[in-house]
Amino acid sequence: MDTTFKSGFVAVVGRPNVGKSTLLNALLGQKVAIVSNKPQTTRNTIQCVLTRKDAQIVFLDTPGLHKPLHKLGEFMMKSAFRALEDVDLVLWLVEAGQWTITEEHILGELSDVKHPVVLVVNKSDLISSVDKDDFIQQVMEKRDFAAVVSVSALEGTNLTELVDTIVERFEEGPMYYPEDWLTDHPERFVIAEFIREELLARTEEEIPHSIAVDVDEIKEDSRGDLLRIRATIYVERESQKGIVIGKRGHLLKQVGIGARKQIEGLLGIKVYLDLWVKVKKDWRNKPGALKEFGYE
Repeated sequence: MDTTFKSGFVAVVGRPNVGKSTLLNALLGQKVAIVSNKPQTTRNTIQCVLTRKDAQIVFLDTPGLHKPLHKLGEFMMKSAFRALEDVDLVLWLVEAGQWTITEEHILGELSDVKHPVVLVVNKSDLISSVDKDDFIQQVMEKRDFAAVVSVSALEGTNLTELVDTIVERFEEGPMYYPEDWLTDHPERFVIAEFIREELLARTEEEIPHSIAVDVDEIKEDSRGDLLRIRATIYVERESQKGIVIGKRGHLLKQVGIGARKQIEGLLGIKVYLDLWVKVKKDWRNKPGALKEFGYE
């Protein structure tokens, strides 16, 4: 019986909205990365940890690779490519049947990567098996892959096979994090991300990427059965502030209800969430603001 413990770091790359965060949440069995149908949801390289008896995988969920349009976009791209520098393996997530200009760009960026690259064909439940096999064959001709695994992150298909494929390619190594850890990010970061996700789900196209969330205070009630959280939502223009608050505060209230449920589910304690909205003009192009919000 092999009692060797293996461990390693894995960068998860792919174009925006291909399902990277959904995949990681499914693999971990708990939410650590926000999910949205709007592209470029992930802004930081989120470190998630999957531990089983024989191995530990440390995932780096990179921002979706795209052409940056502002300082925040530039930071996101630097963050994505930094994640490739010091890992043991790269998971390249593509959507079954969809090969775009962005995939060609990523193919070029990965040409110098010396680590094994595993191709993960996501959303494989959405096309026929014949079309999927044809697509995989075409992609496999573009470069050498360490392995190819077809999955559906949403349906939970072939996730165990994917984890086994990763672990097989690891060397013997230590347990980098305690076995009950899911992420190395502090609670403040995860709470801010949950609030941002609720905002992404409820606002129109121009608003989502103008939003930043800063958790100002987390305070436990004296009895230890309630957590009081105060957070500020920042937008770039006064008109956006009105949209985020909504008529008679309705939208902000719905954001608070949704975020509170997610936070309570994560922390296992009742939460009182106090949300405020402020304008910080053109913050995405200001290095000082990017640093303040944890993006540098």
